[in-house]
Amino acid sequence: MKNIIFALDNRSPKYKQVYDRVKLLIEQEELPENEQLPSIRQLAESLQVSRNTTLMAYEQLVAEGYIRGEGRKGYFVNELEPVLIQDALTRPHKERKELAPPVEIDFKAGAVDQTHFPLKTWRRLSNQVLTLQESFRYGEPFGEVCLREQIAAYLFQSRGVKTEPNAIVIGSSTQQLLVHLGHLLKDDSDGVIIEDPGYDGAKEAFRFHRFAIETLPVYETGADFSQLEKLKSKLIYITPSHQSPLGVSMSIQQRQLLIHWANNKNGFIIEDDYDSEFRYTQQPFPALASIDSTRVIYLGNFSKSFLPGIRLSYMVLPQLVGDRYKNQFLQFESTASLQNQLTMARFMEMGEWNRHIKRMRLVYKRKMQCLISELRKQFKESISIIGEQSGLYVLVKVHLNRSEEWLIERASLYEVNVYPTSIYFIKNHPAEAIIKLGFSNLSCEEIQEGVKLLKEAWA
Repeated sequence: MKNIIFALDNRSPKYKQVYDRVKLLIEQEELPENEQLPSIRQLAESLQVSRNTTLMAYEQLVAEGYIRGEGRKGYFVNELEPVLIQDALTRPHKERKELAPPVEIDFKAGAVDQTHFPLKTWRRLSNQVLTLQESFRYGEPFGEVCLREQIAAYLFQSRGVKTEPNAIVIGSSTQQLLVHLGHLLKDDSDGVIIEDPGYDGAKEAFRFHRFAIETLPVYETGADFSQLEKLKSKLIYITPSHQSPLGVSMSIQQRQLLIHWANNKNGFIIEDDYDSEFRYTQQPFPALASIDSTRVIYLGNFSKSFLPGIRLSYMVLPQLVGDRYKNQFLQFESTASLQNQLTMARFMEMGEWNRHIKRMRLVYKRKMQCLISELRKQFKESISIIGEQSGLYVLVKVHLNRSEEWLIERASLYEVNVYPTSIYFIKNHPAEAIIKLGFSNLSCEEIQEGVKLLKEAWA
């Protein structure tokens, strides 16, 4: 009996990847006739998937005649016609890599609405920037001054954060900025407090520097600060305006408590304000950094609100950190595109940024309402919806006594992609499966069709 081990990814259902890999091994005669396969349990353990995943793969292989089940003995490879084996070996590589059927509806969070993107304006400004002399040099190590000036003005107007352009650092992504910060702040605290559940990219950035991880439990009603004083770390990473992924907002009392904690500890708060522009029931809450900028490191980005591929993020550093950061990274090149920085600076200066945000807030509000309405219509009491007040996704708690993996794989059979939330949890695991549904790049018709297909898949 051979032990089968190979890597799985998130681009197609896991059972389909197991099925395709075993099928290919049989067709290429790496698993010969009458070879006994690993048991369902053994294969699940070696691949670190559920038994249901390997069972579904084996059942498909049995149905197609590649393998057979022999009662309690297990599963064995069937004899294949030589012509089938030869076809498999001579088939073009591209055809063999075709693992999954095309996805009809993709509820992926992180995409943006393509139909309302200001393509002509952005292209025109980008072409203008290419005629500038400064486009033909290396950029400033901490970001272009013209963009930092525009960001400083925008943060004061929209988030109440009063800062100087010199306190702003521009990078390619939030995670990249966190990696740099982690290198710097390791001297202040060898541990960090992160939300549970929370943004997995931040968790990995801190693990990269081997921070000791402490957790702050977060529930649908908000964060639990009751144990905060007992935690050892002097550094905390939070998403207070739209908690990732639960969507709850931190109250003013909790914000003040957190500021008080940081001052008493001589610690720092890393505030990730990743999508505060999209709040649908009232105006966005003021940022933590607007209450006390001396102990708050503020993070923002243009990925969620404008375009992920632009790779522009930024942070506002308090003076206590800013001078040290610049001394540490003065000799390093900027990781953000100079072309995109200069274009975004012009985009903001002309007022196009504010117009874009106002327009997209209305577009996304309509899509959110469409998604919520259709979910309630189709599922009624069999689900609970989390985070419908803001953001570009919702979480759906499914009351069907089914695992997260089962829900995702069943949806894929109906050509719908939905996404897990288990990656965000550390200790504070939910009793029921929670699925993440993004809607930003779907039309209302696609949203309605996708939810109807989910109803069929999960029935």
